[in-house]
Amino acid sequence: MKINKLLPAILAIIAMALPLAAPAQNGTITPYSRFGYGMLRDNATSAQQSMGGVGYAMNSGRQINVMNPASYARIDSLTFLFDMGADLTNLWSTETTAAGDRLSEHQIGGGLNYITMQFPLGKRMGMSIGLLPWSSVGYAFGNTIDNGYTNRQGSGSINELYLGIAGRIAGGLTAGVNIAYMFGSTINDTYAITDLGSTSLYENELSVHDWHLDAGLQYTQTFGPNRLTLGLVWSPAKKLLGKIRTYAYDVDASSEAEEHDSYKTKGLYSLASTWGAGINYEWNDRLMIEGDFTYQPWSDAKYAGEKGQLADRYKIALGAQYRQATRGSYARRIQYRLGGYFNRDYIIVRDNNVREYSLTAGVGLPVPGFKTVLNIGLGWVHRQAHPQALIKENYLNITLGINFNEMWFRKSRIY
Repeated sequence: MKINKLLPAILAIIAMALPLAAPAQNGTITPYSRFGYGMLRDNATSAQQSMGGVGYAMNSGRQINVMNPASYARIDSLTFLFDMGADLTNLWSTETTAAGDRLSEHQIGGGLNYITMQFPLGKRMGMSIGLLPWSSVGYAFGNTIDNGYTNRQGSGSINELYLGIAGRIAGGLTAGVNIAYMFGSTINDTYAITDLGSTSLYENELSVHDWHLDAGLQYTQTFGPNRLTLGLVWSPAKKLLGKIRTYAYDVDASSEAEEHDSYKTKGLYSLASTWGAGINYEWNDRLMIEGDFTYQPWSDAKYAGEKGQLADRYKIALGAQYRQATRGSYARRIQYRLGGYFNRDYIIVRDNNVREYSLTAGVGLPVPGFKTVLNIGLGWVHRQAHPQALIKENYLNITLGINFNEMWFRKSRIY
């Protein structure tokens, strides 16, 4: 078995990135993340984000697809994949106050997004491991109150360290499962500043330590050089295991925090089930088109002991990728991507649902002399509440990912 010379470099990257991944993943900068568990992430890689975040029916074998673990079985028996992504977000937000004043703000955020790898377990099976963000919180805003004002700040993320395995059942039918360890904390702070100058801080911390399961199926039918794939994913609803802690600080007195309350989340907080379906068509290994639908019945989930505080989530995504040829000149091997999605989020703000619209584009640039691809993407996202607009947000997201695709398991020739 021959090990590629890039192995030491990639292992060094993993060793350096893993300790930094959890704090660096959170590039969220929206006040809407104050509600629920924050902004949910959908496990899309940088290449998939450039295609509107599709992936339930994708199984190219050239890139890792955590969105449907059944795709792992598609990997070639000689191939090792490693994918690492980061993003940069520019946010422009506007708000009209009750007095009719129009407020605007510009913020920048970003950081390391995910680390994944995938390798074969024989001719019919594949495995993937990695670190992904599940949700993230990040915001800062203020309000006036009687005899003073308040500042609200939030930060943190809940992450997933997952292990996935998939196998080919029969013909074009594959099945897979991801088992993930959820960990991390989200913090919501409220500063109360009086006209006399005194300051108090009230802090609420949600700390999660739990297990999560995702399962998927894919069926592929070939028509000469063309392929049609159907994909299904499912994740069960479950009680969320963790702890809630609330603290109070007298900032002026520089006193230590007083823990007001501490209790377990079991029975009071839960996660919704996830149902996803996708259809993917590939033409002559040049053009790929996919459409996905996601449904999560969050209205059935408990939050702070009650149901109905969160809304059912619906997401429709469309994406396409085109490459002129798999071989030939450099320009012919560049991958061009387009996509978009509509998302009615699970967050409810003052009886308003939060909606998102997005358009995305990107390229996959082959690294000369290797099968490795550098993925660069650009996405525009518009988010606002409905029917009352509240805060209107427009994002410009820049994503960068590198997908190592190397043959590490080729047997050495004996001369």
